[in-house]
Amino acid sequence: MISLEQALDRVLGACHPAPAVTVGLDRALGLVLAETVMAVEDVPPFANSAMDGFAVRSADVQAARADRPARLRVTGTIAAGAPPSIFVGVGEAVRIMTGAPFPAGADTVVIVETTTTDGDVVLVSEPATAGAHVRPAGEDLAAGQQVFAPGITIGAGHLGVLASVGRDAVSAVPAPTVGVLSTGDELVEGGGPLQPGQIRDSNRRTLLGLLRRDGFSGVDLGIARDDEEDIRRRLESGAASCDAILTSGGVSMGDFDFVKKVLEDMAAMSWMQIAIRPAKPFAFGAIAGVPVFGLPGNPVSSMVSYEVLARPGLRRIAGQPEAALRRPAIPGVVDDASLLRRPDGRTNYTRVLATMGADGRYHLRTAGGQASNLLWPMAVADALAVVPPGTGVPAGGEASVLLLHP
Repeated sequence: MISLEQALDRVLGACHPAPAVTVGLDRALGLVLAETVMAVEDVPPFANSAMDGFAVRSADVQAARADRPARLRVTGTIAAGAPPSIFVGVGEAVRIMTGAPFPAGADTVVIVETTTTDGDVVLVSEPATAGAHVRPAGEDLAAGQQVFAPGITIGAGHLGVLASVGRDAVSAVPAPTVGVLSTGDELVEGGGPLQPGQIRDSNRRTLLGLLRRDGFSGVDLGIARDDEEDIRRRLESGAASCDAILTSGGVSMGDFDFVKKVLEDMAAMSWMQIAIRPAKPFAFGAIAGVPVFGLPGNPVSSMVSYEVLARPGLRRIAGQPEAALRRPAIPGVVDDASLLRRPDGRTNYTRVLATMGADGRYHLRTAGGQASNLLWPMAVADALAVVPPGTGVPAGGEASVLLLHP
């Protein structure tokens, strides 16, 4: 057997970031930025009011109080989007709305809650300091300032900032398109009655869902029957249209499987036995440069292999930096004896429920049965506890945990 790190090194050594493309902001969410973005103008581009109120000279309201308000003549109104064409002189005030350009002559805003009006006169009952409630030009970003560096994952807030500096497109690494193939005469779909020996295909639906969750584009390559030509045709189609391929099943050392024979003919595959549980068998190679991840057939093994091996490789193709390829291992506290085990030289990835406790730490308890064919406990689990080789972790002990839904 080899270690998970050795297997992952083989995967990451063959997965490379895709070439950057120019994408509109409507398609950039979740992608990795591939350029340096600079501000070409100030944001905001002009000084503006942060509040509804009156633009005034602070000296005119310095002595204002409730029983002796300052009296100022209102000379106009400035709404958001209007040009700041009004000058505020001594003893004058201009009604101003939030976001409206700040007029020359004034140096502060008195908020509407501290004022009353009497015709064209405003009474100000509290003093205001110079600069109060005024947003200066360039307060958020100054012209010539670096906005974002390459390597960030573009989130919703980034899109807003990019729009604010006048960008409608950016250079980014596209998310990989990943084909998913199931094989086997025993597999069926839908809700009809099962014939003897048949099982419903769950892995394909699960893997396509994991890809969508992680921001990748999944392509359903269907179910290939136990026929070499059918398998070859589907793999060739996937390699021609996808950036990577996931298969499930047929990767054990002792398997006599059509998909294994076809992959050996089409690709330089590594057939590995990894010192982890579940997901011990794993295969990896490439068809015409397109990475192929051969995941185990047991449903939980397939999902765990995806999490610890395929997902990091796909994230590298998507341009994610090294530190972001793997899920971070977070300390957790075991609340019961469910993480005890028999020594077998392998690291266990135990399906657990992780709850944040009052002590600020995650508390872990098993999500249910841990056999690799039991999909329901994996579905309800929100984390994988990493249990090193040995006798496991007793109640009250610490274990690293990978959060599946951070």
